[in-house]
Amino acid sequence: MLQLAFIRQNRDLVKERLAVKHFADVNLVDQIIELDEQRRKTQLENDELASKVNAASKEIGMLMGKGQKEEAEAKKTEVAQYKESSKNIADQLSTLEQQVNELLVRLPNLPSTLVPVGKTADENVNVKESGDEPVLPANAKPHWELIEQYDIVNFELGVKITGRGFPVYKGKGAKLQRALISYFLDYNTAAGYTEYIPPYMVNEATAYGTGQLPDKEGQMYYMQADNFYMIPTAEVPVTNVYRDEIVKENELPIKMTAYTPCFRREAGSFGADVRGLNRVHQFDKVEIIQLVHPEKSYETLDEMVAHVEKLLQNLGLKYRILRLCGGDMSFTSALTYDFEVWSAAQKKWLECSSVSNFESFQTNRMKIRFKDEKGKTQLAHSLNGSSLALPRIMAALLENNQTENGIVIPEVLRPYFGADVIN
Repeated sequence: MLQLAFIRQNRDLVKERLAVKHFADVNLVDQIIELDEQRRKTQLENDELASKVNAASKEIGMLMGKGQKEEAEAKKTEVAQYKESSKNIADQLSTLEQQVNELLVRLPNLPSTLVPVGKTADENVNVKESGDEPVLPANAKPHWELIEQYDIVNFELGVKITGRGFPVYKGKGAKLQRALISYFLDYNTAAGYTEYIPPYMVNEATAYGTGQLPDKEGQMYYMQADNFYMIPTAEVPVTNVYRDEIVKENELPIKMTAYTPCFRREAGSFGADVRGLNRVHQFDKVEIIQLVHPEKSYETLDEMVAHVEKLLQNLGLKYRILRLCGGDMSFTSALTYDFEVWSAAQKKWLECSSVSNFESFQTNRMKIRFKDEKGKTQLAHSLNGSSLALPRIMAALLENNQTENGIVIPEVLRPYFGADVIN
């Protein structure tokens, strides 16, 4: 959530940056400031009434001390009237504060000045492309045919048990999933991230804290009886670990990682472009999260991008890094880099990671703060990244490493998988 003081002091800048994100309702900025002006005036009235009550109360004591009971009783009546007026004003103040907050949470984060101008994914900037084009056999197959050939994922069984978009991994497919998860976690913890195993359901306050609410209600699975949401990513519960806490400056950066299944209702249709593992409702992902000093968040973003890039290099995958344009960014992000891997059999790029800096947008909602050496309390900055999302990584590994004699397992995964080839 944007800070109200910043909006008041930078009205035109806020509107300009929101336009970069193609946010349609920039007039919300004016409405927020106007409502806040009313709130401030109402607060002033309330403060003035409180002063009158205090002054009159002291006067009552003096009058009683002098034996002037009639004058004291008249002052008591006056105080009662002040208090009744104050109660009405306090109710108005509460309503105005609620209205301001309801509008504030509808504003997305402001994009960094590094964000490219653009409206659609076609206008994202290709920052880097690396890796060798795989040489496939003449009869190369897309991954949905390979997983059927080697009997490692069963989509029909997922439909039977749950519905479309819930694949069942089995045998060597389940083992490859476990190998990837273990490798990713070990890689992250070796880089100083503390591993967490969070709940897979969260309450409303937790979903609000990271910006899923009120922006993405329709994209999450909701348990109405308990008012819980299935997590769309480990970012949601793990970032909330430090909600409503003040840490010491020397405790920053705080680095966390977690593996969780992820649940997303918005998976959409299942046509040619989203076959197989390209898009599913439930998938596995390893996440990295950092809470950092505001002065170091963009340096940290570069470090996290390099961290994810090294993972893809170690897996031997061809990849590219995109800096997202304003129109393709998430509601909460100030700057995002997407990673895509090349699917050799499908001849297309598949997104496998997003690494984002949220600046103070999430931490303002969650009140995640730190106290500096001078004793001043400040909001930390939060960042997160997929390290990595498994379905499209698995799709690319299967397609790019297929041979006449089976699917070759990348060297870094062999200690975890226990074999060199799926055959």
